[in-house]
Amino acid sequence: MVNKRLTAPAGTPSDVEEIKEKSDYLRGTLKEVMLDQISAGIPDGDNRLMKFHGSYLQDDRDLRNERQKQKLEPAYQFMLRVRMPGGVATPAQWLVMDDLAEKYGNQTLKLTTRQTFQMHGILKWNMKQTMQEIHEALLDTIAACGDVNRNVMCNANPYQSDIHAEVYEWSKRLSDDLLPRTRAYHEIWLDEEKVAGSPEVEEVEPMYGPLYLPRKFKIGIAVPPSNDVDVFSQDLGFIAIIEDGVLKGFNVAIGGGMGMSHGDKETYPQLAKVIGFCKPEQIYDVAEKIIMIQRDYGNRSERKNARFKYTVDRLGLETVKVELESRLGWSLDEEKHYQFDHNGDRYGWLKGGNGKWHYTLFVEGGRVADNGDYKLKTGIREIAKVHNGEFRLTANQNLIIANVTSQKKKQITELIDHYGLTDGKHYSALRRSSLACVALPSCGLAMAEAERYLPVLIDKIEEIVDENGLRDEEITIRMTGCPNGCARHVLGEIAFIGKAPGKYNMYLGAGFDGSRLSKLYRENIGEEEILRELRLLLARYAKERHDGEHFGDYTIRAGIVQKVLDGRDFWS
Repeated sequence: MVNKRLTAPAGTPSDVEEIKEKSDYLRGTLKEVMLDQISAGIPDGDNRLMKFHGSYLQDDRDLRNERQKQKLEPAYQFMLRVRMPGGVATPAQWLVMDDLAEKYGNQTLKLTTRQTFQMHGILKWNMKQTMQEIHEALLDTIAACGDVNRNVMCNANPYQSDIHAEVYEWSKRLSDDLLPRTRAYHEIWLDEEKVAGSPEVEEVEPMYGPLYLPRKFKIGIAVPPSNDVDVFSQDLGFIAIIEDGVLKGFNVAIGGGMGMSHGDKETYPQLAKVIGFCKPEQIYDVAEKIIMIQRDYGNRSERKNARFKYTVDRLGLETVKVELESRLGWSLDEEKHYQFDHNGDRYGWLKGGNGKWHYTLFVEGGRVADNGDYKLKTGIREIAKVHNGEFRLTANQNLIIANVTSQKKKQITELIDHYGLTDGKHYSALRRSSLACVALPSCGLAMAEAERYLPVLIDKIEEIVDENGLRDEEITIRMTGCPNGCARHVLGEIAFIGKAPGKYNMYLGAGFDGSRLSKLYRENIGEEEILRELRLLLARYAKERHDGEHFGDYTIRAGIVQKVLDGRDFWS
């Protein structure tokens, strides 16, 4: 029974709600506007709907001013994101994505922080063919963006072979079962005929409803001791509980989210909180009912306050739990003990419990490209041609060449050596622990550089690291071009959030295991100030740290930043 005391916030629905309401279940006029050859762009209303189909319209901001001077429309292009639960792809699927990036994109692939492929630079008239070729590879882009549940993340470490395989199957089921039911995607991109007529075939979204969710919704599944998916950053997180090598179920955590707006105290990052435990076969029921709570009580007037974390805060954690259990018809058990010790990747060759090998390759910024003599994209393509296992995209933008037989291991090692690919071990631990969002030139929200600049900044920070004997000390560092949190910025022990061209807000103090947020340390600073601050901080850390003490923990113990307990303490 639904708790009648709960209400959604009052207010006029946002313009996006109106677009969804009038869209005929996400169709809009997309089919027609994509055929229009006059402009390389599409109207804003259709672009809002395009997100539900896994794509955004963008423009090349490096060219924006020059094109404006020439009185030309912006250099419009589309970003396309694949739905790929748990980040698992076959070598054949990798080769398709590689080929599509060459034919229709900007000749690169982006491995995202949600474990999937992203392509940039696709022109409007190539979109449908791209979508169809992705479909032929048994992939799709349905719900990879938009106000729905997005790509379900899952622990990527295959050396826990049996458990990983089991948990991965649950992530796939969640991804499939939580998809929108509309056939709009199939009609627009795959030429499926729209069925019209009788009530029996009338389209209904039983879980999402005609307006879908107030904002995006993210789910991640973590397998302790690894928190590589940053489970507390998710709207809904499941933490696998393993006893005697058997998956007993999942702790349930709700209300996480990284996004905020600069200077707006009504928006803030927040960690999810554990509310109980469920059996493996119960996770779909839990996820569905939580999504329905967000559907019914989320904020549809103010999109900046529409994520589930704000719904949880407004209603109260215990109230949401009571409502969840009312809809379930049963109660969650008490949470079970678990322990995380890191949220990063482990590089190089590892042997799994199934006797097969797994190689984790460092991919800086997740950008798969050939760059001068460094033929990363070509090298992985050649590996894909001979590999008969899997590729697993990690939540840290890296790539695992997984389930390699002993016979294939030698051949793949030779290809890695031939193309100069690296597991990252000759890089500093700081660089190996870095994340960056795309930012400029393609993201329309970016206020500053991220992916293109962070490697350059790390070059200079590495000099400080080396001076202080910290080259092998893992310190998570993250950079985003805006405060929306695509690279889970405030879960970095050192984090930079773009404020303006060349200017960043600097944050310190996150937990190395992803269980504590960073706190604002310096505002609106440039490279010179960043390096000055880090020169002082890292020197102190090298001299004053305790054995085994991580940098984020040190900054709190030393009083450099206050301990951050949750999102509401973020601005204190």
